[in-house]
Amino acid sequence: MKRRQRRRSRVGAAKAAKENDMKLTLQHHHLRSTDELDSLIEERILALQPRLQIDEANVRLECRHEESPPFSVRVHLVTPGPDVVAESCDHTLHAAIGKVMSELESHIDSRALKRVRRLRSNLQEPPLMPLGRGRG
Repeated sequence: MKRRQRRRSRVGAAKAAKENDMKLTLQHHHLRSTDELDSLIEERILALQPRLQIDEANVRLECRHEESPPFSVRVHLVTPGPDVVAESCDHTLHAAIGKVMSELESHIDSRALKRVRRLRSNLQEPPLMPLGRGRG
């Protein structure tokens, strides 16, 4: 039985991962690993890098034939501060990946929005005189 060697033609994506020192771990359970699938996930996670520093990304792809929907994707992003975790299920693997990536993006956006709100609330000046006090 011959083993097929996989070639990586995404030099730019590999350079970006090395520059940011992100470790990417893909786990396939009851699924066959393909270059197309692995590169899709890698590109989608690398696209999140400008918005969030990702030190490590753990992705688990799973097919449970006895359940409906059968395809499940779980992504755990290790970041400075709280980690970002998302999980999604769907009837096709590409749809499950799309759902989990949009969930990750919404987590990242809400995290950034929370930071902006905190900064804005710190910039407001306190009132000069507390309410409820009369002139003495």
